[in-house]
Amino acid sequence: MNHTVRQLNRRFFLKASTLAGLGLAARMASAAEAPGPRRRFTIALACGMIGVRGDPRKEPEWAAQFGFEAIEPSASFLGKLSEDELQAYRGEMKGKKLAWGAAGFPVQFRGDDAAYDQSLKALPDFARTLQRAGVTRVATWLSPGHRSLTYVANFRQHAKRLREAARILGDHGLRLGLEYVGPKTSWSVQRFSFIHTMAEMKDMIAEIGRDNVGFLLDTWHWYTAKETEADLLTLKGSDVILCHMNDAPQGVPVDQQIDSRRELPCATGVIDLKAFLSAMLKIGYDGPIVCEPFNQELRKMPPEQALATVAAAMKKAVALVESPG
Repeated sequence: MNHTVRQLNRRFFLKASTLAGLGLAARMASAAEAPGPRRRFTIALACGMIGVRGDPRKEPEWAAQFGFEAIEPSASFLGKLSEDELQAYRGEMKGKKLAWGAAGFPVQFRGDDAAYDQSLKALPDFARTLQRAGVTRVATWLSPGHRSLTYVANFRQHAKRLREAARILGDHGLRLGLEYVGPKTSWSVQRFSFIHTMAEMKDMIAEIGRDNVGFLLDTWHWYTAKETEADLLTLKGSDVILCHMNDAPQGVPVDQQIDSRRELPCATGVIDLKAFLSAMLKIGYDGPIVCEPFNQELRKMPPEQALATVAAAMKKAVALVESPG
């Protein structure tokens, strides 16, 4: 190979290497600048959860004032509205860019047969009221133990009762979220412990066998059940109906945490809210997230101070994972 050819080959190699390097740098820069998953979940106001005496007529204004994006529906309030009043109320929500959160679940499925049967008979009217208002989510919690029913007997009773209720809700376009209670101080005090982990709740949801049944996930119970982001990533966004968000007191071992003693989101950093919310972003959860701190200091505050405090805490938590812009 003569000298001229060697020079040309060397120049070609250097040019190609430079272009390849620039291309790699461009791809790396593009990846670094690419935004993460867009937030689809909403910061929701549920006055009862934070100790504020709610007035459904005031809640759209409160929500807009403090930066909430959804409000918890009250079936008793909605059921009393005429068609014109309901349309005006929904119009106000739309004007303030507010979505619905999740309603409570009125069926007495934890008690005796008589109470369950009576409450189930009232469920179709409840479901029609929510459907008429455009509500699509309902949620409740499962007691983590029982004084007389073994785990298997309790499991069968829950599955049967909740399956019947879910069928009625599904007929009206409603989805049911179920919450497990994680603290050892809760499930270990009953004679027979019951569902208190995500894995066990997956078994319950599978046994119920209705496609409108999923999870009510609570950061507190996720933390006290010693679960991780990896556990959350086993779910799809459509598996989650509602989320509760809070923090835990410092200096208390996880197995000694008491369910009724919690903190506002980001108050202590004991619960890894960034991991939890990152998982909700990754799976595409598109429903409400509600603050449920069981905090006595919060409950002593005047309503507007409590609302501002909760809104600030929730926004601080969401900012951990929200892409700028």
